[in-house]
Amino acid sequence: MATSLFCKRPLALLTASTLLPLALLSSHAYAECERGDLDALYCDENGDMVADRPADESEWVNPDTLIFAYTPVEDPAIYSDIWQPFIDHLSEVTGRDVRFFAVQSNAAQVEAMRSGRLHIAGFSTGPTPFAVNLAGAVPFALMGSDDGQFGYTLQLFTHADSDIQELSDLKGKRVAHTSPTSNSGNLAPRALLPELGITPEEDYEVVYSGSHDQSMLGVVARDYDAAPVASEVVDRMAARGLYDTDDVRLIYESDRFPTTSYNYAYNLHPDLVEKIEEAFFSFDFVGTELGEEFEGVEKFIPINYKDNWQVIRTIQAANGVSYTPENLEE
Repeated sequence: MATSLFCKRPLALLTASTLLPLALLSSHAYAECERGDLDALYCDENGDMVADRPADESEWVNPDTLIFAYTPVEDPAIYSDIWQPFIDHLSEVTGRDVRFFAVQSNAAQVEAMRSGRLHIAGFSTGPTPFAVNLAGAVPFALMGSDDGQFGYTLQLFTHADSDIQELSDLKGKRVAHTSPTSNSGNLAPRALLPELGITPEEDYEVVYSGSHDQSMLGVVARDYDAAPVASEVVDRMAARGLYDTDDVRLIYESDRFPTTSYNYAYNLHPDLVEKIEEAFFSFDFVGTELGEEFEGVEKFIPINYKDNWQVIRTIQAANGVSYTPENLEE
């Protein structure tokens, strides 16, 4: 089992530096099989682009305590409380203890699932394919509305008092991208903006802020001339009063992308997976802190990674992204 090859440091302390063991494992062949872009630890015989459950039932994992982590995009302390109603529901349905852990980076979160120390996780849009291919994550749900709608947009903001009125005005400016693996914060702008006449790195200077909230606050403070960010993140920031919407101006918005994916580890026992899915799809957001935080969200809806993440994989391919530990950086 891969777990024994990883260090045992607490999940909450994981950082991108823990990817060294993950990189070393890349040379370990699990079996001769069809796997597509999946790491050598996994097989994909049915062609659905996610890791197959191990054929050997002795390799199925059925823990008494389930570890759940949400994407590290924003302040993890806030989300520990916000997720508690769902954690309680997940525990009740599965009959297991459930622990919420805050991870420090996308890289740490992926490494934790790969090492067997993370069983259920919400991965950000861009890092989801890394989690699928490097960690055996199986996306099965998204937050959505009762009519099945889901997703978010790439929004590009500047300060309300800046001289930037349209994309062409970004030439020569200093623009904050979030992190290399972020979809809306980096990869989507690099793939979509050149078609609109503005090319990151060539037409404007790219600086990495580290997160969507830091990008937005940097625009408000005029540390950056502009920033591409995820609409769902800045909407939540505005709702919490973290910035005044009158201080910024929207100059571009994309079509919608899938939002955070919710995943279970590929080697969980199928009976446990059934209970996990039941917990997600039966959770009622109404009247909970989770429902208040994610405005417009009413339930978890089922997804298919192969279909729902096609646009993201296309964007990443346009950026020359390959799913390796070295490319999963903050």
